[in-house]
Amino acid sequence: MSQTELTRVAAVAMPTRRRAFDPALLLWIVLAAVLIFLVVNPLFRLVQLSLEDTDTGAFTLMNYVTAYSRQRYITATWNSLALGFWVTVLCLIFAVPVAWAVSRTDMPCKGAIRLLVLGAFVTPPYLGSIGWILLAGPNSGWLNRVWMTLTGAHEGLFNIYSFSGLAFNIALYSFPYLFIFTSAALDVVSSEMEDAANILGAGTLRTTLRITLPLVLPAILGGAIITFLEAIALFGTPALIAIPARFNVVTTQLLQFFSQPIRAEVAAAYAVPLLLITVGLFGVQRWLVRRRGFVSLTGKGGDRRQMALGPWRWVMLGYTLLLLSLSVLLPYAALAQAALAKAWGRGFSLDNLTLHNFHYLLFEHETAAQSVINSFTYAAAAACIAMGLALAIAYIVSRRLLPWAGVLSFVAMAPFVVPGIVLAIAFYAAYAPPPLALYGTATILILAFATRFLPIGYANADAAIRSINPEMEDAVRILGGGRLLAIRRVLAPLMQRSLIGAWLLVFIPATRELSTAMFLYGPNTRTMSVMLMDMSEEGNFESLAALGFLLLASTLVIVGLASGLLGRDFMLRRERG
Repeated sequence: MSQTELTRVAAVAMPTRRRAFDPALLLWIVLAAVLIFLVVNPLFRLVQLSLEDTDTGAFTLMNYVTAYSRQRYITATWNSLALGFWVTVLCLIFAVPVAWAVSRTDMPCKGAIRLLVLGAFVTPPYLGSIGWILLAGPNSGWLNRVWMTLTGAHEGLFNIYSFSGLAFNIALYSFPYLFIFTSAALDVVSSEMEDAANILGAGTLRTTLRITLPLVLPAILGGAIITFLEAIALFGTPALIAIPARFNVVTTQLLQFFSQPIRAEVAAAYAVPLLLITVGLFGVQRWLVRRRGFVSLTGKGGDRRQMALGPWRWVMLGYTLLLLSLSVLLPYAALAQAALAKAWGRGFSLDNLTLHNFHYLLFEHETAAQSVINSFTYAAAAACIAMGLALAIAYIVSRRLLPWAGVLSFVAMAPFVVPGIVLAIAFYAAYAPPPLALYGTATILILAFATRFLPIGYANADAAIRSINPEMEDAVRILGGGRLLAIRRVLAPLMQRSLIGAWLLVFIPATRELSTAMFLYGPNTRTMSVMLMDMSEEGNFESLAALGFLLLASTLVIVGLASGLLGRDFMLRRERG
């Protein structure tokens, strides 16, 4: 049968088939209900809890009054907004020049630079904070000890336990987001207008400031907003630095509401404004990024040529390597030294080296080894759930199998605008009380992780499905197969590479997720990230660094294997959302 005849048969047969009841319809309805259960129900319960009297269940605004009636609660909010602002400023200073140099100039060693940016991207911010506590702790940090040795000073130059230290530390691990947005936009900008400016006598710097960067301004602003949102929603780094420094931000204040007695209703009221700020700024970010397409539209082929920087290319390389040394090389070295040391403060010597810290964690510590198992087990289960649900919802939306299917797309992407700490409180409100009583169980952690990173899976599954022509599925159905058979025998093999990449993009951040786990774990469900926070309170930096190094090494191994399978910078080529 020719292709034309096959298409004609499909045109006649398909309407008849649609009129018949499809048993798979029940499956699509169940999956849509699961999506609502995971996303909509917790957020609804969060808002409901914030408006309920805990004793009577009656409507009240007193939870909001309590949440914002004390000066230190308001101060924590202002601290978070100020932190987000300064982190964003620093990230602009860090990321934009590096993205421009990598995308538009003849700066050498670009491959190594992208690899180091990837290293900063996959480094958990709280783990980088531990490295910087070892480097810049007052007087005891390595940089301060070197400074005092060289200058004879009685106190160190750096103090990581300060607002400026917190902002600097967060910026070191947030700038890759802005780098991704900016470099992706610069990669598609034609060189024609830059060439015209050069012909008219403009130098490289003036051309960059007056032509190149304004063309990608929507992308830069969009990335800046994402960076701001990441900074104000971050929990681990403020917990390690801000709490010892005796000042609060929103996320650390929320943790205090969960100390005994737990005041979940006040925490919900305190978290709702953070959610509204996030939703509003995310809407602005999407509007800005949506407009960036105009920069690459030209009337010709759109050639892109590198700018020749001359001797300045070495200056840019030096700046880039300095930045990446601060975010990757120095913290990694500090963590490695502490993890392999009997006493991290004694310095580098052969008689101070030991593997006991790793042996202690894996074979002697009561819960450390279990936390490693928990982290990878929960992350793998969450990735499977997220990808299975994401693939099903993407298929329902793209093939319009249910009425109002477009709403499911919005719901699947909604967790992207929910900070992890807010999502944790929402899950507590929805699933901690009876009859489910899931608080502290592995189930609630797996479901929370799956929900948290569902947008990553959905965005990738949706893009993969839309790239496949539905005619191949129609051919299977004409030959007597159902939709599920078409998915298993046609779609799945064609999307295998994309789905593996998306699974890894969910699995990797789930292994290190802290803000969600910190509010939902129980005595037997600690993850590595929670264990790191517990150890930081004990002050045992040798064991702390060893556990952090295990998490970091396992992440880098997984990323390395995935890069060999899917491409060297597969993570940097995917933008969030």
